[in-house]
Amino acid sequence: MPAPLHKGLTLRGLEVFEALARTGSVAATAAELGMSAPAVSQQMKNLAQVLGVDLIDHSRRPMIPTPAGRLFLPRAEAALSALRSGQRDLTALDLSGLSALSLGVIEDFENEVTPRLAARLAEALSQCAFRLRTGASHNLVAGVVARDLDMAMCASPGAHPGGTTAYPILTDPYIVAVPQGTDMTGGLTGLSHLVFLRRDLTQVMGRQIETYLTRVQLDLPQRFEMDSNQSISALVASGTGWTITTPLSLLRAGRFAGGIDAHPLPDADIARDIVLLAGADWSGAIPAQIASLARELIEAHFVADAHARMPWLGHRFAVLGGD
Repeated sequence: MPAPLHKGLTLRGLEVFEALARTGSVAATAAELGMSAPAVSQQMKNLAQVLGVDLIDHSRRPMIPTPAGRLFLPRAEAALSALRSGQRDLTALDLSGLSALSLGVIEDFENEVTPRLAARLAEALSQCAFRLRTGASHNLVAGVVARDLDMAMCASPGAHPGGTTAYPILTDPYIVAVPQGTDMTGGLTGLSHLVFLRRDLTQVMGRQIETYLTRVQLDLPQRFEMDSNQSISALVASGTGWTITTPLSLLRAGRFAGGIDAHPLPDADIARDIVLLAGADWSGAIPAQIASLARELIEAHFVADAHARMPWLGHRFAVLGGD
């Protein structure tokens, strides 16, 4: 027989804990959940009393989960994700009026999110011709502009091409990835014994990283430039070089992840935004529903893992609510 839940453990308390662990701020959590700051603090006090342990280290700024909180957070997120998924399933994705849909999805989601997204869409598109393409963001954006794709889940190009509409999905901050055990006390200039592994400059990531390097006046030799996330991860893990990447990309390192340490990017609060870019002929309920489904899948398959590995990310790696 399953063990009963602790008396006093509430859904609201779990929601507050999940949000506070992500934002690191009582004020930000209160604003996000539509609560007062004292109400947020009271919910955390109640949760600590019910579980018999503090889940948040209130002495830190931003606040971070305690060791017990880091252990409990993935369970709380999984429970909330299941409840939210069930709630969404009560209002089924309604795409029955479509006769055709072509969708592009960046390669970052190819293993975890894209297959599940395709399966959910296929259920709702039983009478529709459905075409799915994966690729780099700049190619997907070009496909939407040329009307070869109806919409694409991709890194935002910044200024959105005329006639398109962007539905926010995820903010994915830039971080530093170095070989495991690398001393970071000297900052980025202290990594001169390692090769800098550049992203392909045709990619949104590559261009944004170069803009950052120019701003901080860091001139690095042009030796490696790649468009393969796995190749970059392999070279970092082998001790050959270091790179600037994002949590989403780092989580795709697979078998190389154990040889890589992640750190905040110094003197920066920059991120790439993942959006659903809908073409000029698309607006309203359908792209909004697809964007909502994408957020749900990313929340379930990436966000908890990222915060468990990099608790210092706080609210900077987070699903973005739709307007």
